[in-house]
Amino acid sequence: MNKFIIIVIVAVVSLGGYFIFNSAYQPTSSAYKPSNEKTDSQPNTNTQPLVVEVPTVNENVITYTDSGYSPNTITIKNGETVTFKNQSSKLMWPASAMHPDHILYSGTSLDKHCPDTTNSAFDACVGILSGAQWSFKFDKVGAWGFHDHLSPKNFGKITVE
Repeated sequence: MNKFIIIVIVAVVSLGGYFIFNSAYQPTSSAYKPSNEKTDSQPNTNTQPLVVEVPTVNENVITYTDSGYSPNTITIKNGETVTFKNQSSKLMWPASAMHPDHILYSGTSLDKHCPDTTNSAFDACVGILSGAQWSFKFDKVGAWGFHDHLSPKNFGKITVE
């Protein structure tokens, strides 16, 4: 009988300890107060909800595959950037028309603007590896033809408004 009483006492103490310690670690509703709620040391002067404006980002991507550029014609706004992603099995070299000089966008020929240290010529100036990408920011309004310098049969047009 003494063993039974000892087991009951141990069980009651264990359960009581569990409930005491478990309630001590429960989060309370006052544990987190957003910064726009009134606290004792700071009056609430923000009566409007917090609004965060996220600027719209236009993602202008042209993908290069073994079949060519896709899309091969896009329209963008002046100052926007176009990214050429190489998902083909070979190198790609996006450049301004006309092949082989790439003169239309920059007004200078390939041998004059490559390497393009000022990023002013619409010309990658090198082959871009498969899986890599190259971007160019357009700051001239117009319709700009482009091609793959390594495979000139693949071409397209970017219209900058």
